[in-house]
Amino acid sequence: MMKCSCVVLLLTALYSCQSSSSAEPPIQGTWHLQSGTAITKNDTVVTDYTKGQKMLKIINESHFAFLRHDLSKGKDTAIYDGGGGIYTLDGNKYTELLEYCSARDWEGRSFEFTITINKDTLVQTGVEKLADLGIDRVITEKYIRVK
Repeated sequence: MMKCSCVVLLLTALYSCQSSSSAEPPIQGTWHLQSGTAITKNDTVVTDYTKGQKMLKIINESHFAFLRHDLSKGKDTAIYDGGGGIYTLDGNKYTELLEYCSARDWEGRSFEFTITINKDTLVQTGVEKLADLGIDRVITEKYIRVK
């Protein structure tokens, strides 16, 4: 009888040591943009975001934000972009509502992406269509998780 109650006590102790919170979804975290491809009609532009600039995307449980700047402190070509808002994630369908943006004409718009996450790499592909700004392109962005 003593042996049985010791086993129950041990199992109860082990169970209580398990994390009670669910695992963080793999999209949450800080991501460093590596490259981007924009296809407009028959024109394809590939940008290496690791050369002379840096962009981070930060995603928590409800919001996202992105920051991009040049690495020359504005001495060559000054770059600064930033924005953020809320997002939804349904399977591999990731939708951003851009509430704040340094390009103010982009504010208040939603962008839908298909995402894949493989280990520390996030790839998102979607359409940026803003008829009033003359923008209609398919974009693919590749990010690496910041550790």
